[in-house]
Formats: sequence, structure tokens, C-alpha cells
Amino acid sequence: MFASAGPIVSRLREVKDEDEVAKIRKAALLGCRLFDGMLEFLRPGLKEMEVAATLEHRARLAGAEAMSFETIVASGERSALPHGRASAAKLPRRGFVTLDFGVVVDGYMSDMTRTIHLGRSQSGEQDVYHSVLEAQEAAVAAVAPGVTAGEIDEAARSVLRRDGLDKYFTHSTGHGVGLEIHEGPRLAAKQTQKLEAGMVITIEPGVYIPGKFGLRIEDMVLVTKTGGEVLTPSVKAWIEL
Repeated sequence: MFASAGPIVSRLREVKDEDEVAKIRKAALLGCRLFDGMLEFLRPGLKEMEVAATLEHRARLAGAEAMSFETIVASGERSALPHGRASAAKLPRRGFVTLDFGVVVDGYMSDMTRTIHLGRSQSGEQDVYHSVLEAQEAAVAAVAPGVTAGEIDEAARSVLRRDGLDKYFTHSTGHGVGLEIHEGPRLAAKQTQKLEAGMVITIEPGVYIPGKFGLRIEDMVLVTKTGGEVLTPSVKAWIEL
């Protein structure tokens, strides 16, 4: 009888009440403020570990109880690693820098990813970025009660397929977030679970071209009675520092 308790509790936690949403919203907005502040800090030559340490230090000073997970900073060719942990590698003079991080506030977690470009972009980089952005925004626009997790995944994947980039999108489109960083539902191909009002999910398509570069754009989205509300409103337009 106790073996099924875990899955039952996990399923119940997928739909958040108003108090839970308020805490998640607070964590998400703190993450946005941290990202906005990091734009003034990022520069070529910094070690990825320095970037992660600075972001995490600022998060604690701003009231975060902890980070949701180990901060991802992946730059240059390392940006082609979907989940590249911050390393001793230095940020390039020219190239992408992906920041994927989250904070814990009142026990609830946030999760967001932004990718910026240092220096003048080279051939094709902006095109790939805008394809990923279009894919991400298409998936966000598809969020509504009754839509399946697989349909959200396909909304993103179809844009990348059109642009010949789908083979470089190597993970699922998103997942639920709450007391844990990975909760249900799982937004992936052929997933038939339907979204419900009160769920908080991530939308995070990416493209990762080995030996060249990669990028990901991720928002947290609250499923409402009529659609979806983005909880991480930081800028997603092309940023070149």
C-alpha cells in the first residue's frame, strides 16, 4: 500500500495552489533580477566558475535560501554542452554564453536559461538564435489547459525541424517545477498527459552543434484557466555585449 504513495503525492503536487504560485513567482522574479544584473558583469576572460560564483553570491545576498541546482555556465564551444557545468574555461572574446540557474525562495524553486553573445556575431549565429527563440515562443503560446505535453514539445520542435535544426535539439522541451526542480509533467514527444490550470512548467528548447556552439532559452510558465503566463519576463531578444 505504501509503494504507491510516492507517485500519488507527486501527481498531486503538479497543480499548485495560490500560495505556492506566489512563492514560485517570487523565486522566478528574483532569478530575473539576478540575470539582469549579470549583464553588467559578463566580459571576455572571466572564468565560467567566476561567473557562477558571482551569480550565486548575489543570489544569497538577495535572499535566496539556496540555488535550485548547480549553476550552468557554458561558453564558446562548451555552449554546445546542453548541461555544461561551470568550468575553469574563460569566456571567449567572441561567442555564446549560456546561463542556466534557479533560486529557492520559501522552499520553492525557479529555473531559467538565457544565452547572450560576447563580441560581434559570426555567420549563422543570429539565425540559429532566432530559430530557437521562435521555437520557444511557439511552445509558450501553445500552453493552455487540455493541451498535451507532447503537443507543447511538438510546437517547439516543429520550428526547429523547419529550419533543419531539430537534430541538434537533444532533450525534452520542459518539465514541472515546484518543491523540486524536476516535477511532472514531462514535456516531451508523445507524452499524452494534459496540462491543467495551476501547473508550473518550463519551456526550454535548445540547439547544440558539437564543436561549434549551442544555446538554450528557458522560461517558467504558469498554466492559467485560459492559457499560460510567463513567470520569468527577462529579455529574450538577441543580446550582444
